[in-house]
Amino acid sequence: MITTVTLNAAIDKTYIIPGFNLNSLHRAEQMNATAGGKGINVARVIRTLGEDVIATGFVAGFNGMAISEKLRQEGIPSDFITVEGESRLCLNVIDPEGGTQTELLEAGPSIPAEAIESMKERIAKLASHSSHVVFSGSLPKGCQLGLYAELITIARGAGAIPVLDTSGEALVEGIAARPYLIKPNEHEVVKLTDGNAEEEDDIKSALLRLAKQGIANVVVSLGERGALSAMDKQLFRVSIPRIDAVNAVGSGDSMVAGLVVADKRALPAEERLKLGAACGTANALMPSAGMVRLEDVEALKQQIQVETLL
Repeated sequence: MITTVTLNAAIDKTYIIPGFNLNSLHRAEQMNATAGGKGINVARVIRTLGEDVIATGFVAGFNGMAISEKLRQEGIPSDFITVEGESRLCLNVIDPEGGTQTELLEAGPSIPAEAIESMKERIAKLASHSSHVVFSGSLPKGCQLGLYAELITIARGAGAIPVLDTSGEALVEGIAARPYLIKPNEHEVVKLTDGNAEEEDDIKSALLRLAKQGIANVVVSLGERGALSAMDKQLFRVSIPRIDAVNAVGSGDSMVAGLVVADKRALPAEERLKLGAACGTANALMPSAGMVRLEDVEALKQQIQVETLL
């Protein structure tokens, strides 16, 4: 089993509005609402790939109940902790005519200290039955920046492999616990090592420095340019095919899901990167975040190239 952790779960609403403009009235003819948040997106793709998964995190209010119900309808087991307030809405407006994508993200509830302690106990319990625990997304209000580092340590102590996909100071603090895998963007990865991201060589140097710091696997997504990765003490470049992207939101989460599933299956580094990149690219073909079709994943995997750089 794989556990995914979404501390700031959401209802994701995607609107398809051709010709979207500011200061205008629009009637959305297409809208899709799903349980969301980065860890939930990861869980959905893991299940699509055929692995057992359970989603945990914090939920609140009517939106929280809707999140749990939507996951139940999708056949994804969940074990959330309920807090006061209301889980957030995350809105994504896609204009296929203009090729634009506009996101509005609410903050979500504030998490009390007693709920955080309950989450530590929940992670210890779930990690003891899991191969991997994936921590994804932003920290909600009320959570200290070092919380991910604490939870990573708890998960590892219970026998699971910890994975971290977050950003900003939460990422800076989280890597102190040496997660097994992180997926920063190209700007974050050099910030973590006090460098700059002017050239690709800067990213490669940052990857190698992080590997020396004890983080075994680092994958940096470069969007349509593919990815760079330090994995198994080697450096790789991943090249992906050109696609007609529909919605890039959730592609990073889908990539993490593919990487974790491949790691659970003990695939070699090149195959792990291919499955991760295929899932991330397949997500961009779908209108909603964290959704892939197996046939797309398999087809894309055959077109992805992984080059060993070092």
